[in-house]
Amino acid sequence: MSVKTLEVIGENFNTSRRIKGTSPRVEKTADGAALNYVDHHGKACQLDITDIYPDDEAELPKFQIPHVAQAVRQKNVDYIEWIIRAQIDAGATIIDICVDEISVDPDKRNVWMKWIVPVAQEIAGVTLAIDSSDPATILAGLEVYDMTKSRPAINSVNLEEGRHEFIGLAKDHNALLFANASGRDGMPQDDKERVENMLEIMGMMDDASIPMTDRYLDPLAFPIGAGTEYGNHYLDAVRELRQRFPDVHIFGGHSNISFGLPSRKAANNAFLILAILAGCDTLMIDPIMNPAAAYEEFLIASDTILNKDEFAMNYMAYFRAKKKR
Repeated sequence: MSVKTLEVIGENFNTSRRIKGTSPRVEKTADGAALNYVDHHGKACQLDITDIYPDDEAELPKFQIPHVAQAVRQKNVDYIEWIIRAQIDAGATIIDICVDEISVDPDKRNVWMKWIVPVAQEIAGVTLAIDSSDPATILAGLEVYDMTKSRPAINSVNLEEGRHEFIGLAKDHNALLFANASGRDGMPQDDKERVENMLEIMGMMDDASIPMTDRYLDPLAFPIGAGTEYGNHYLDAVRELRQRFPDVHIFGGHSNISFGLPSRKAANNAFLILAILAGCDTLMIDPIMNPAAAYEEFLIASDTILNKDEFAMNYMAYFRAKKKR
């Protein structure tokens, strides 16, 4: 018996990702500075950060190390593999790939995307979500994507000018399609505007005959520290979309909710549970900070308790299969 479980989009392979300059992983070396890590073989390794390490160490408390961008610029495939495999080992089923912050030059971003996609596909056979604010960069990733290894995903279409073409690209490339609730003139103000924007995008995807199960809807989660109502806006939109569209995937940048808060893991954990109860079947998280297995078990168990799993058939099948692994 096949049991439907959570999809998990690993968000960590993004050139915007940073580590504090005061992290214990940072080490001064004879030649400069490095970031320590243990690769997937268990070997102690270092990522050279000498060229971006501040000359004045008094700046370290406020310095942020763009470690993913650094690894990409150096073409450090070992570090890249460590990041991707760590996400998959923690439960990610899709890896989001974004190189936007590696350069302000769009042509250079396109070159880097064409380099990283084959590298990532050699590392793992999971779906890669090609993620960019620039449609040309997404197209660059799709052009080199090996469809024999996995289906690509596009992140993402919305109502902003120029983003509609992603629907056609998804059709042409047999890609999963992420869609977010951003409007033509900016971010949605509440749950109702989120749903209205998503309904319009759903209509466009209907016209293009995008299969329901290939659609991943993101109502947009904003930091709770910036607005106390933002959590409810997101969750109410999820509930409405799930009621209207039982077969689509619903997700969000779930870790956004805790931005600027202390003890982010705790806030993320609460929000992820609430999101699952509201109707999310896909999570976009740092699976290292919030391991996916606990949420998958929660989904299976809560469906049983809420009488969505008749006679606990899925529950029993899931845990029997898990015991055999």
